Amino acid sequence: MLTSIGKFSKSFFIKLLVGIIILPFVFWGMGDVFRGGNQNVIASIDSEKISTQEFVDYLRRLNLSEDEIKNLPKTDLIEKILSEYIGKKVMSLEIAKLNIIVNDESLRNIIKNDKLFFRNEKFSRTEYQKFLIKSGISAPLFEANIAEQEKKRQFLSSLSGGIVIPEIMVIKEYRKENQIKTIKYIDLKEYHSKNKPSLESKKNLYERNKNIFIKEFKSIRYAAITPEKINGDKEYNETFYKQLDKIENNVLDGQSFDETVKDNNLEIISINKINANKENENKTIIKDIPSDLFEKIFKLNSIKSPEVFSLKNKFYLAEITDIEKKNRPYTDPEVQKALNSQLNFKNKIENNTLILKDISTGTLDKEKLKKFALENKLEIKEYTINNIKQNDIFSEGIIKRIFLTKDGEIDLITNNTLTKNFLILAIETKYKDLKKKSNEYEQYEAKARLNLINKIYQTHDNNLNKKYKVELNQRTIERVKNSF
Repeated sequence: MLTSIGKFSKSFFIKLLVGIIILPFVFWGMGDVFRGGNQNVIASIDSEKISTQEFVDYLRRLNLSEDEIKNLPKTDLIEKILSEYIGKKVMSLEIAKLNIIVNDESLRNIIKNDKLFFRNEKFSRTEYQKFLIKSGISAPLFEANIAEQEKKRQFLSSLSGGIVIPEIMVIKEYRKENQIKTIKYIDLKEYHSKNKPSLESKKNLYERNKNIFIKEFKSIRYAAITPEKINGDKEYNETFYKQLDKIENNVLDGQSFDETVKDNNLEIISINKINANKENENKTIIKDIPSDLFEKIFKLNSIKSPEVFSLKNKFYLAEITDIEKKNRPYTDPEVQKALNSQLNFKNKIENNTLILKDISTGTLDKEKLKKFALENKLEIKEYTINNIKQNDIFSEGIIKRIFLTKDGEIDLITNNTLTKNFLILAIETKYKDLKKKSNEYEQYEAKARLNLINKIYQTHDNNLNKKYKVELNQRTIERVKNSF
């Protein structure tokens, strides 16, 4: 994916993520533009204006949660959504200037080749219609969206077509993952585990987040849809599938669970008040329902809204009859585990921040590394990594980071969850040879090409920043925030 979504502060980046490209626009100290201007305009791109009504309609289509709507005046969510919307408008302007179109035949081929709409390995118009009904979207709107996405794909392809990758870039990409590297390292597990969360800090965290510690119990019921139940036949034949289509269409049209069961001679199985761990209120695990089937049903969120689905070539009708939420007490073992995990995570961030500060300022050098280990009773170990898959100590992701560390440098390397934290000192690096006419060469040529394409997209993004003049009506933005 190209770049990452920027954070909003006094100035903010307006970006659009479209598969592998983000279009950013930077506004420095614009403050309240459109002073005394039109309250019906929330933003403009060159001479094209975005009306408040147009943007509010877009907001409503996003189906924001109640909490998100409630907190709109306190957060920058509206700015982020507006930035995305402006990015989409800019992309549309660029597509129009290049006269990129998708004709009816191309659109038809895209839809007919989408396996989402296949049955028996062929395009099924019935499956297509079911998808539209279930998604609550009309065919013209869906097809217009598909055409729009195809235009964006063609636009991105036009930016990166015909690229020839120099050999030096392929070798550079290869060396990122193919080294023999000798290092010294300190595992920081014991260092981070020294500071246990205090009782007071845990209680404070619990009180601030009581609404998070909720146990949800759902009452469910389901029925297997089999040929034997429907028509007394044991075969999954064409007659069965026609009846299955009829059942599904009736459910989509609003037929109740009870009516469907009665009309099709199905057998109901009910389970009252069960949580996501398949436990009832007495913490007894319910074993009568297979785990994969239970997980599928438990994911349903709407009460009295039956659904027909398939699982391992079997078919079921299911619905949630009731949802009950209960607060978990402070003494609940799962609550204690969550509190400890959160506070330990916070502790690791704070400790790692201090270490990184010492590394960046040069305070933590080779000699100080020995002192750090001695003071904290930690062991410095030497290790040689021969390939990226050598994960007896380090994961592949951490090894990739180690390979980026230059000889003589110290770095703090962690995984995303901070469950693994290492101080690394790179000692010696040797590079492996890459044969030009090999599968490996083709593999790393593809990686180098993708990196180069991303740079081309970034350059294009920067050019768009200069090409389009974007202005925001800050007063209208604030008015929209407070209107929900």
